[in-house]
Amino acid sequence: MSPHFDLPAPDLGPWRAGNTGTEGVWQFDSGKPGRHVLISALIHGNELCGAWALKGLLESGLRPQAGRLTLMFCNLAAFDRFDPANHDAARFVEQDMNRQWSDERIAAADTLERRRCAALRPFVAQADWLLDLHSMHEPCAPLLLTGVQPRNLQLARAMAAPEHIVIDAGHKDGTRMRDYGRFGLADDAAGDSRSLLVECGFHGDVASRAVAQDQCLRFLQAAGVVDAANLARLLPGWRLADSPRQWALQVTGPVIAKSERFAFNQPFTGLEVIAKAGTVIGDNDGESVTTPYDDCVLVMPSTRQARAGVTVVRFASRRAL
Repeated sequence: MSPHFDLPAPDLGPWRAGNTGTEGVWQFDSGKPGRHVLISALIHGNELCGAWALKGLLESGLRPQAGRLTLMFCNLAAFDRFDPANHDAARFVEQDMNRQWSDERIAAADTLERRRCAALRPFVAQADWLLDLHSMHEPCAPLLLTGVQPRNLQLARAMAAPEHIVIDAGHKDGTRMRDYGRFGLADDAAGDSRSLLVECGFHGDVASRAVAQDQCLRFLQAAGVVDAANLARLLPGWRLADSPRQWALQVTGPVIAKSERFAFNQPFTGLEVIAKAGTVIGDNDGESVTTPYDDCVLVMPSTRQARAGVTVVRFASRRAL
């Protein structure tokens, strides 16, 4: 059973058209030197918290004081299918948009999502810093995903929230937007680029909207495109408390479903720390799934999208920062 979906769908109304000639994409240029910052939402059509945050940024009249700011509503076709009683069906139309970010897949242009990626790709390629707003299948504390590049971990620490930072190499079934192009390059080849993906909580939890708003504010301030005083004036109540501590969760490997029959043996929701190596946590089409080491953290366990080739949980070791 899915948890109750309490977060309503935002009315994007006049914000849907954008101002760039590409639906759902807004861009503002300060006319002054600075970073080009991109904040994206609705890569998955049922992940509403980011859409609420972008709508709030637009309604506030916020403009960059330096550099450029792009706000991007991504999979609007999937969003149009949203039904709180069957929200998983609005994740995408034909393919998961956050697994299509390679030039080869985009060039194929054989699905709605790949064609939409092609339309959005120029804005992603232009950006120096990227924040991609998401939410999760299950109730869980927020997670900030940095990829494997140390520069992104440094930024996550500077933002001082949320508590849990996931260091991971992505998914077997395709490249995420936050790893596209130079965002996926090693530090010595990537220049000033930074990219973060934040999982703000359960899709339908009203608190996920507050997390998305908080992360936008922290990211904009860290990027230097809007100063703290203007952020506080234009976005009152958006900043949440700093995390009292932060943990780095180093992903050591995924568990890939062999079929839709994958099942956990307990109702895991994420961030459980399994004390002993070899503990059985599930069944992968007849094969026991066991933890590989002591104090193993389960990252985003979920069977809602389980099918052959899909990651259903990732194992991580943790350290305090």
